[in-house]
Amino acid sequence: MKKAVALFLAMVMVLSLASIASAEPSGKVMLYSSMQEAQLQAIEKAFEEKYPTVDMEYYYAGGGKLVTKMTTEAQDGGQIASDLVWLGDPSDYEVFKANGWLEPYISPETEHIAKEYMDPEGYYTAGRLVTMGIAWFIGVDEADAPKTWNDLLDPKWKGQIIMTDPAQASTTKYWMAAMMQSEKYGPEYFQKLRDNGVELESGTTATHNRVADASYQVGICLDYVSANLIAEGSPMMFHYTTEDVITMTSPIAMIKGCANEENAKLLMDFILSKEGQEVLVENNLVSVRDDVEMKVDTSAIAAINMEVDYTELGENLQGYLDKFNEIFGK
Repeated sequence: MKKAVALFLAMVMVLSLASIASAEPSGKVMLYSSMQEAQLQAIEKAFEEKYPTVDMEYYYAGGGKLVTKMTTEAQDGGQIASDLVWLGDPSDYEVFKANGWLEPYISPETEHIAKEYMDPEGYYTAGRLVTMGIAWFIGVDEADAPKTWNDLLDPKWKGQIIMTDPAQASTTKYWMAAMMQSEKYGPEYFQKLRDNGVELESGTTATHNRVADASYQVGICLDYVSANLIAEGSPMMFHYTTEDVITMTSPIAMIKGCANEENAKLLMDFILSKEGQEVLVENNLVSVRDDVEMKVDTSAIAAINMEVDYTELGENLQGYLDKFNEIFGK
């Protein structure tokens, strides 16, 4: 009898352990992202340390190339070959949502994220804050460096300004569209910028490197990419504009019909968690959470942020890009 009881208990224990093991997440998860690869690698490392039985994969490219890839994959009722997408331009997500490419998911981690950073219907949530500003080669005196967008129109910078082609980078596309939307700037601003000899670069990293190697004295650049290069010793500096700051919420969203839905939720939860956001902050990014310590004063930036109509931006994004291309003869 005792042997039978012992055998029964042993079987129960084995089954319990098997149940626990099967409950552990496993398999893989795929992320499409335009975020810099160093930051993606940091997230991948931290996520896989926390969930060693899940293989995180990512496809890294500029925002424009990723949108094209997603469009191609979704054509004729096809399936986008990713579980999550994380780009820089929040207006892209209104298009994704309208196309039926996204699956709504509200992470439990959003308890510490402002509602303004989330889609009201739960289709996407900001994963980081990215702000466009002005970078300059260290040979330029900081006191002389442009402090506003209009300062870039000063003839002393003629032929000395570089920016990323908005068709290639979602962050620059958002900045361009927000400026186009503004009555203070509009298409006229970009015509003046073109007249002042601004040049276009094909990629975000390349734009920053052209400032760092003194090919151009000034660049319309991103805070975190500049911070990465400066931390590595590149001879450049960066500051936010003193007015009309343009900050992007860089949303993350789950793809409708994705192959690894549960792991997609797991990765999204991790990225939005305090632990995940602290990984981003350690890698020069700005967190969206209210309980993560940062060097950047986000409240000061928010106080001078330019007001942007996201819905209008999403509806007219292509029109703004077409106008930009017309001005730049593309």
